Amino acid sequence: MNSLQLISTKKQLISFLLILLAVFTFNIFYEYFKYKDFTKEEVYLDTYEVLNIYEKEDFLVLKLQNEKLSFFTSIDKENSIEKLDLITIAVLSRGVSFYEFLKGFYTKSIFYENIEKVHSFKTMVFHKINTLHKEEKIQELFNALFLAIPISKENRQIYTDFGISHLIAISGFHLSIISFIIFILLFYPYSFFHGKYFPYRNKKADVVLITIFILLYYLYLTNLVPSLLRSFIMFTLAFLYLRSNIKVFSFESLAITLLIILSLFPKYLFSISLWFSISGVFYIFLYIHYFKTLPKLFSLVFFNFWIFFVFNPIVHFFFPNTSYEQLLSPFFTLFFTLFYPFEIVLHLIGLASFLDEYILMFLNYKMDIYEVSTSWQFCISYVLFSLFSIYSKKSFIILNILLVIFNIKIFF
Repeated sequence: MNSLQLISTKKQLISFLLILLAVFTFNIFYEYFKYKDFTKEEVYLDTYEVLNIYEKEDFLVLKLQNEKLSFFTSIDKENSIEKLDLITIAVLSRGVSFYEFLKGFYTKSIFYENIEKVHSFKTMVFHKINTLHKEEKIQELFNALFLAIPISKENRQIYTDFGISHLIAISGFHLSIISFIIFILLFYPYSFFHGKYFPYRNKKADVVLITIFILLYYLYLTNLVPSLLRSFIMFTLAFLYLRSNIKVFSFESLAITLLIILSLFPKYLFSISLWFSISGVFYIFLYIHYFKTLPKLFSLVFFNFWIFFVFNPIVHFFFPNTSYEQLLSPFFTLFFTLFYPFEIVLHLIGLASFLDEYILMFLNYKMDIYEVSTSWQFCISYVLFSLFSIYSKKSFIILNILLVIFNIKIFF
């Protein structure tokens, strides 16, 4: 049976876009009302969760977030403060534009009243991870991999220099591993109740549905990280598509996912994390579109190399740091497919520090760094040929010529 298209007529497309436009308009006004509430007085007092801490010479820069907004501010070093703590703080709010409010901003703090330790499931896991690992670098690594807690600027640079930042940011790959583990843990216990009480139901579909609700809670725990949100929406849509015999792996499904996210969360329009995540999936679909007939064993290796090289021009537009060790990134990606689920199991059975010695050796490795930036002219041309490649094989050939030229330029 041929797969159906979710949107097959012009009328359906217009209706869908109008619904999303209405949702987007509602949410952009909602954000604007929050902005007006924030800026109506010169000083704004509220309580926030500490997402990240950047240590400077004589003060701390904090990334704070609550259900209303996210921003950066600074406090002195006198108080002990940790990630996930709650801080009640007054900041200057006048002078912040609506654009800055949406994309995130820095503002000066006036005073802070108290710092509270939070007792929740998330903080319990956070502190448990910290007790299982002695080294701060490793603590940050697994808090990022399991809870999407941001890594410090210094440690994040390590992963950027290795060209493996995509492995640390929770996204589709991580979600697929987590969902598979949840599915396996639920499947056999559920089979007992299924056979006894409701054998008429689709067992696998029920377990997937329960898994989706658990993943929704996990998404909430991670503060709706854009890359994870994209993965969750695509995972949920894929389930619905399969149930309705609609084509799953398509550029249409990716575009629908992006439009849904932006209509629900307009501020993510300025999220590099979201755009990187969308771009990554776009190139995966482009690979499937043109290379799906390659032998599977060869494709397993070639896929990781092609994705690395095709994404490089975009990455270097934002992050110019380059090293020869980045050429190993495809191998690290292959290794990570085993490392990540293995570490989940190790943490579940209390052997979390089993590989810490080797991880620390890797993180302490010193390399020579040089900078290569993608010009905005090349980047725009590259993105356009990428989009044209959906419909044109000639554009895809030009895209591959451009990626070869760029990667030769930065590595040779």
